[in-house]
Amino acid sequence: MTEPRHDWWRDAVTYQVYIRSFADGTGDGVGDIAGIRSRLPYLRDLGVDAVWVTPWYPSPMNDGGYDVADFRDISPEFGTLAGADALIRDAHAAGLRVLLDIVPNHTSHRHAWFAAALASAPGSRERARYIFRPGVGADGLLPPNDWLSVFGGPAWTRVTERDGSPGEWYLHLFDTTQPDLNWSDRDVHEEFLDVLRFWFDRGVDGFRIDVAHGLVKQTGLPDLGYEDEHLLEPPRIEDHPFWDRDGVHDIYREWREVADAYDPARVFVAEAWVDAPDRLADYVRGDELHTAFNFDYLRAPWSEPELRATIDSTVQSIGVVGAPTTWVLSNHDVERHVTRYGRKVTSALVGVDRAADAGPVDVALGLRRARAAALLTLALPGGAYVYQGEELGLHEVLDLPESALRDPIWKRSRHTLRGRDGCRVPLPWTTRGPSYGFGVGRCWLPQPPGWGALSVQAERDDPGSMLELYRTALRMRRELPALGDGRLRWLSDPGSDVLAFAREPEFACAVNMGPTPVDLPDHSRVLLSSVPLADGLLPTDAAVWLAT
Repeated sequence: MTEPRHDWWRDAVTYQVYIRSFADGTGDGVGDIAGIRSRLPYLRDLGVDAVWVTPWYPSPMNDGGYDVADFRDISPEFGTLAGADALIRDAHAAGLRVLLDIVPNHTSHRHAWFAAALASAPGSRERARYIFRPGVGADGLLPPNDWLSVFGGPAWTRVTERDGSPGEWYLHLFDTTQPDLNWSDRDVHEEFLDVLRFWFDRGVDGFRIDVAHGLVKQTGLPDLGYEDEHLLEPPRIEDHPFWDRDGVHDIYREWREVADAYDPARVFVAEAWVDAPDRLADYVRGDELHTAFNFDYLRAPWSEPELRATIDSTVQSIGVVGAPTTWVLSNHDVERHVTRYGRKVTSALVGVDRAADAGPVDVALGLRRARAAALLTLALPGGAYVYQGEELGLHEVLDLPESALRDPIWKRSRHTLRGRDGCRVPLPWTTRGPSYGFGVGRCWLPQPPGWGALSVQAERDDPGSMLELYRTALRMRRELPALGDGRLRWLSDPGSDVLAFAREPEFACAVNMGPTPVDLPDHSRVLLSSVPLADGLLPTDAAVWLAT
């Protein structure tokens, strides 16, 4: 039997499970641990290497679980600790590793620490774990500075003190129910080191780090100086007072020491929105985190020059520190790429981006481009992430009724941004049924009519489906020695309509982003194509894998 690789993360394909929307195993309309366990054979057969599960901790669920009330337990709506242990065991038995989400920038306002802070006086030990400050102006009536929440509105909320008087303000870069932790306080460091050990001891293989670039704030909390903040954009200024500050790297060196103490060593992937690839590379230096999502690639438009430039700059910068690249097309925070690629502006993240121009969507065009993007992504050097439903070709649900919207962005933007619910609609597993096989009845977000046509049941064993394209590509990715970690060599010229590259040994990938069909690169045979080929030509908005 082949020994398991301890550097599996360098070329792993990881499947993101948004737990509320993956599979409902208990019949209450919300996805859960039992649902994930029941679908592990599907994930094994799909061909992924690992599963990342979004937060399953106790939470008021004001931000889909990213407002954590207890980092060492399971929310009752998702299951129990015993169920979590069983899921980890079952996943390992199926050859799948398990990554959890960790949310170190903030807690829920229902966390015991924050309750103690509100019950304590200004300047107390309890308040030092968060960022409390007196207001400015007459009677402290104004917030301490001009920072805005990325969900909309001020980043500060004033508390009422125990005697009923208006008191200090606390910082929340996200929702008011998500107070930011103070990473200058040693209690915070020790708490999260212990949380890491708690889950590593239970067999968890690693963590995805939420808002990895946001933990450290500039001393003195100076004004930002401009009024607009976006949820999913890198900082627009150097020396930003709360994004991507150098002090975060000291935190991750501590975390790496904990991870490396296990055998096999545990791993981390960072959600870090930064302004340049070299800044991203800082997070994956040899004594820090293992991998980081490449959001420049996610946001790149469907255009050869932009995609090529993004691939080049990422591979070069990340390669300097010896880390692998990590490619991603969609996740639970952005509009699904089938919809993005069907718009005129293919880089727009409409639901969360105040600057985005929505425009009409050509779903058929978006699906065609998404099929090509899948082959491109899985052929690039390094690892990749697949967001649940991406392998089915799911599109963004743009017409959810306003009464159904749950994302705090909707409320805090004063109903100007619909938020992220459209990419979180529960998965369709069967062609029929009240929730298309997600559960036994209605689900927490309504599914659109016709969702069953995109279900696992409808697409399984259909050679032309998106699901079978992913299954075939993932199988080949394991079989072909050229794919996974390594290097690429460009075959196409910069500025052309075709993105073509070689991987050794004897492999090439070509993507035609232009308006007319083009000749295939030299090859001995076609391995896989995103659309049917004819006359030795690669159609527009299509990709092909070739043996050379």
